[in-house]
Amino acid sequence: MKINSLKLKNFRNYDLLNLELSEQTNIFYGDNAQGKTNILESLYLCGTTKSHRGTKDKDMIQFGKDESHIEVKVEKRGITYQIDMHLKKNKAKGIAINRIPIKKASELFGILNVVFFSPEDLNIIKNGPAERRRFIDLELSQLDKVYLNDLGNYNRIINQRNKLLKDISFNSGLKDTLDIWDIQLIEYGEKVIQARKKFVSDINEIISEIHKKLTGNQEKIEVIYEPNTGGQSLGDVIQRNRERDLRMMSTTSGPHRDDICFQVDGIDIRKFGSQGQQRTAALSLKLSEIELVKMLTKDKPVLLLDDVLSELDKHRQNYLLDSIDDIQTLITCTGVDEFVNHRFSINKIFYVHEGQVRNEN
Repeated sequence: MKINSLKLKNFRNYDLLNLELSEQTNIFYGDNAQGKTNILESLYLCGTTKSHRGTKDKDMIQFGKDESHIEVKVEKRGITYQIDMHLKKNKAKGIAINRIPIKKASELFGILNVVFFSPEDLNIIKNGPAERRRFIDLELSQLDKVYLNDLGNYNRIINQRNKLLKDISFNSGLKDTLDIWDIQLIEYGEKVIQARKKFVSDINEIISEIHKKLTGNQEKIEVIYEPNTGGQSLGDVIQRNRERDLRMMSTTSGPHRDDICFQVDGIDIRKFGSQGQQRTAALSLKLSEIELVKMLTKDKPVLLLDDVLSELDKHRQNYLLDSIDDIQTLITCTGVDEFVNHRFSINKIFYVHEGQVRNEN
């Protein structure tokens, strides 16, 4: 899989941008706040329909404009796909594949598999469970359209059930309708839990060897899925906690409250790990994500590295760069010295300044 070209119009700080990319390594360098990350964000958006920053569509449209357009040409197994995305201020985004509009955003998933790695990802271990759930959901949604559908249904039902719980506090007669939502909540919630369990199991098969190499065989890592329901069925937990949910006017149990534990030599490094251990585990996780995409799709993802190298020591830098020489990579940085020193193969270099991109090859 590779991205051949990218066109942006009225996206973030770009009036108009046309890029032809190398199928190997593309470096975007320049000072901070010049628009380097915006290029990676647009590509992530075309792979997942979402910004990696969690930004709303209207906030990615250039200031003073009503809509923005992204066009990406992707080559996958010898077939070229054109993805067009229109962001609009007061409407849902419009997406077309090969110039044919799609009705559901889920139709886009699987065409462009991207792995995004930013300095914020190095904190995934020490930050809250919401960030770790988001990691699972974004990756699984790219790899499994069924999961994307199940998760969407689960989130919709949670919102409806929470609204009903609030309404019941004013009208107790509505309590009888709770069963209808609970049946659906349990159905989709169980599917989400099972898919996440398998994902964590798949990651575990990959991450152990990567982490060993990163730590010079000094540490053994294990990723543990922690469903909010413990070892019990979701149905039993929902039933048992119904009165509490009515008091709290919120659904207090379910996969929307799950977490992932990272243990190094049996120690929970979310709470007791050093910053170095947490960052190494995060790097191992991201490299495992790349290998998992390769394994499940029988193809290579596109890697988007957003100023990560400056956050890593030399050993981790070298390991990362040595691990990605066989996939298309877009890297942002403030300078190219670290690549020259590493003797890393660079195929295209772009200088980014105030929303203008110059090809320096």
